[in-house]
Amino acid sequence: MIPERIYLVDASPYIFRAFFSVPPSVKTPDGKPKNALHGFSGFLLKLIADEEVRHMALTFDRSLNTSFRNEIYPEYKAQRELPPPELEAQLRWCESLGTALGIATFADERFEADDLIATLCGPLEASGVEVVIVTSDKDLAQLVGPRVSLYDFAKGDRYGADEVEEKFGVRPGQIADYLALAGDSVDNIPGVAGVGKKTAVALLQAFENLDAIYDDLERVAELPIRGAKSLASRLGDQKDLAFLSKRLAVVSTEAPVAAGVDQLRIQGPDENVLDPLADALGMERFAERAQRVFSTL
Repeated sequence: MIPERIYLVDASPYIFRAFFSVPPSVKTPDGKPKNALHGFSGFLLKLIADEEVRHMALTFDRSLNTSFRNEIYPEYKAQRELPPPELEAQLRWCESLGTALGIATFADERFEADDLIATLCGPLEASGVEVVIVTSDKDLAQLVGPRVSLYDFAKGDRYGADEVEEKFGVRPGQIADYLALAGDSVDNIPGVAGVGKKTAVALLQAFENLDAIYDDLERVAELPIRGAKSLASRLGDQKDLAFLSKRLAVVSTEAPVAAGVDQLRIQGPDENVLDPLADALGMERFAERAQRVFSTL
């Protein structure tokens, strides 16, 4: 039987959110900070309880500032600092917690969580499953389709194709083209110098995608956009940079992960794994709460 929906969770944004919002005074029995773990664990149980989640994958960024994209463009995410030591250990604890709860957990050294989600999403969508991607990352909007939606849990916002277009001004299939043109300072994607968000939207409302723009730069010069003639010249001069930026922005579906519906069924807490982990991290009350939540699913 095909489940009603499967949740693919981009864990890192919620771990970071917890790290900066939960006081660092929340610590393990041996005095190590566990504020990020505390917040993430609460988020995870609330998501599962509120949405009555029965099928889920947790995806993690094993490396927070490097991926295969750095082989293409060394400056990708180069501006990001390494996580502080008090957060680094908690990232591993969050992975261990997911496994202890019987949730399929994925991480890779070369591929980012976005890529893991994209790789898992395609076959699930093709099988007819409804996929809900839980994230606050705009890059994943490019995956939205008839059976794929985004859910920004922290804000309570849900995005189908119409909501993506309303928010960004472009369709889900144009998100990578939008980032290729406007760039992305968060990920250090350069984009085309002098092309901002409004201009990128205007271009993609006139053209289907980046290829179509470069196939007809003469038409760009005739668009009712301020400085259209110089824009066409600017695009022409930075063609290589534009297509490089798109390569960086497109989520990969070639990550070394695979899981069907059966593998993504939440198994529930494994007491032999969860209890020792809870004891070591001072999370006994969480373990009790987890047992209650999973007993209702």
